[in-house]
Amino acid sequence: MHRPQFALGRGLRRLAPSPSSRRGYVTDADVESARRYCLTQLHTSDYDAHLIRRFVPPPVQDAYAALRALNLELVRLPELVSNPTIGALRMKFWQESLDNTFAGRPPREPICLLLYKALQDLEQRAGSATKKSIRFWVSRLVKTRERHMDNRPYTSLGSLEGYAENTYSTMMYATLASMPLRSMHIDHLASHIGKACGIVAVLRGIPVLAAPPQPVKTPSGLDAPITREPSLLLPLDVMAEEGVKEEEVFRQGPNAPGLQDAVFKVATRANDHLITAREMLKRLKEGQDPGHDFEHEGEAEHIYGEESDTVREIRQSFGVLLEAVPAAQFLENLEKANFDPFAVKSSGWRLPWRIWQSLSKERL
Repeated sequence: MHRPQFALGRGLRRLAPSPSSRRGYVTDADVESARRYCLTQLHTSDYDAHLIRRFVPPPVQDAYAALRALNLELVRLPELVSNPTIGALRMKFWQESLDNTFAGRPPREPICLLLYKALQDLEQRAGSATKKSIRFWVSRLVKTRERHMDNRPYTSLGSLEGYAENTYSTMMYATLASMPLRSMHIDHLASHIGKACGIVAVLRGIPVLAAPPQPVKTPSGLDAPITREPSLLLPLDVMAEEGVKEEEVFRQGPNAPGLQDAVFKVATRANDHLITAREMLKRLKEGQDPGHDFEHEGEAEHIYGEESDTVREIRQSFGVLLEAVPAAQFLENLEKANFDPFAVKSSGWRLPWRIWQSLSKERL
């Protein structure tokens, strides 16, 4: 399994475009160039998404690639900015760029161009009604990333789950809306799977964020200023229970007292969400109720009409639900490493094979 890589030196090249850089039309060549850019980003920096994209329905693949590439750009920002003011400006750029994209005026930015094309295709297939829903989810993703730019630890395991719901679950909701598919049961599955993915992303990031930042060269060959300090994003309540101290993790890495116990406790919560999703999926395919209520039902964009054919919706959306597979594979590899996040080995060929098996059997 390829871990997320922080490709320093790319993100700041594309600042807010000048009026002269924005044309009133988007050509096929523009879209193809934007698609290549986004796919390259996924291949090099989010290999899980690179694999899963191949299995989401073809009409949604551009939207999926744009959303995941956008997430990468937002994740990288803390690595690339030297102070909170610049970070806030970059976030403002992204929010304004996305607002213009949804308004039909995309800037000359690859992610926005590909998203614009996906929205156009969606409108041709299903009208413009679902665009509002996608815009809501994308805006929530940007706002959540902005709130967490300073890499502060989460106050509790519950707050980490809230972060995961507002990022990884939210990307899944946006992808489902791009199909378009509005289903309480599928959103419920996506909520649990997204929470697991968000928690796994934090665990994966421990060796990256806790290590001293690597020096970055400027175009003139000089060392760029260090833009971040080492950080540890494990929930504070879990760290307190297990006696984990940030400074000891920064100095001692995997040998820090209590670290593996804390990682085990957090990983267990992610695994619980995957177990719940598997049990729900089995019950729904058997024609039963999911076994528990959807906690977000009735919230914004989680308002549903009459029940429909759940089995058909599962089959239609299963490519999106495959996000559960890389998360489960990472947790298994973490267990094999005795919950030492610094010692997790890549899954290699096993991950694409497991994704294909999961899809062919419709099992998570």
